[in-house]
Amino acid sequence: MKETMTSRQRLGKALNHETPDRVPIDLGGFQTGIHQKPYRQLIEYLGIRDEVRILDPVQQLARPCEELLERFHVDVRYLCAHGPEGFDGSIVSNRRDGRLWHDLKDEFGVIWSMPDDHPLYMDISYHPLAQATIAEVAAYPFPRGDDPSRFTGVRAEALELRNQTPYAIATGIGGVVYETCWYLRGLEQWFIDMIENPRFCEALLDRMLKYWMDFYTGFLGEIGDLIDVVMMGDDLAGQQGPLFSPDFYRRVVKPRQKRLVQYCKTLTPAKIWYHTCGSCRALIGELIDNGIDALNPVQIGSERMDPRELKEQFGDQITFWGGGCDSQHVLPFATPEEVSRHVRHNLEIFMPGGGYVFNNVHNIQAGVRPENIVALYEAAHTYGFYH
Repeated sequence: MKETMTSRQRLGKALNHETPDRVPIDLGGFQTGIHQKPYRQLIEYLGIRDEVRILDPVQQLARPCEELLERFHVDVRYLCAHGPEGFDGSIVSNRRDGRLWHDLKDEFGVIWSMPDDHPLYMDISYHPLAQATIAEVAAYPFPRGDDPSRFTGVRAEALELRNQTPYAIATGIGGVVYETCWYLRGLEQWFIDMIENPRFCEALLDRMLKYWMDFYTGFLGEIGDLIDVVMMGDDLAGQQGPLFSPDFYRRVVKPRQKRLVQYCKTLTPAKIWYHTCGSCRALIGELIDNGIDALNPVQIGSERMDPRELKEQFGDQITFWGGGCDSQHVLPFATPEEVSRHVRHNLEIFMPGGGYVFNNVHNIQAGVRPENIVALYEAAHTYGFYH
């Protein structure tokens, strides 16, 4: 099969539910990425020389080099804002309880920690609003979302990608209206608040919404005319279904998410992509109503997330961006031949009529063999052509 479109044209067709020459392929984002451990093994296996750079210290994701992206026929390149001037996002080493820990304090005051003797991910070790009242939420020093120093250089970078490359351009993950609230509060206390103190949840959600609306005012003001996809996300679901009451979602969370999505659509013609892990089928209709154009990561191994049923029910209303390979049960444990067959099967279900972008279900995690990663992307390219 021969490619007849640029990556940007290909992704545009897929997002508009039209048939491109082949299924677009993604790798390298914050929710479509690769952990630094399998990345190191992969580039060594392929004979690629690259200084490993960490894209996301919390998830320990590597920033894939251009040589690898081209080898795997990846159609998307990522463009991110950065921390504001004066923010120190460096990782500090501290010794606690007889162990060495690597700690990162983010802009909101949440502390993320990773043990030196088990360096896979960072988990939250400090929730700054764990004991806060509604009045203290109002007084808490949130970062300024539209601080112009966040966006220095991003338009020049976007122009270079737009004018000098054929690739589609996506933003880094943002718009985390819901999930950042429990980062600040603590998950257990947040769940209690949803039942016993919903006014607290609303107060914190409102502050978070303002932060993200301010952020996108600045960010999309710089690059909204140059990009193809705006990536947002919150984890709303687990393996068996939504993590909290769908009624609470509809009454409290959804109006704020919808307001942000609709506001962003006034700032850019780019499509809005939304990430939630888990069995989110009960909420897909709500996300479509919010204005979401693409859903990621399409966790096909969880309950009620059968690819054929998803395609039949929602395939003409939303683009599925993911679902290419079960990252829990297949990619880490199957043979390369089994990975290839699994990918081909999922492509045959998701790709008809467009509305599909390929990637693994979420990030490629530590423990996945390079042979399986190669099989994953070779199968996506080989079997992703439309006839």
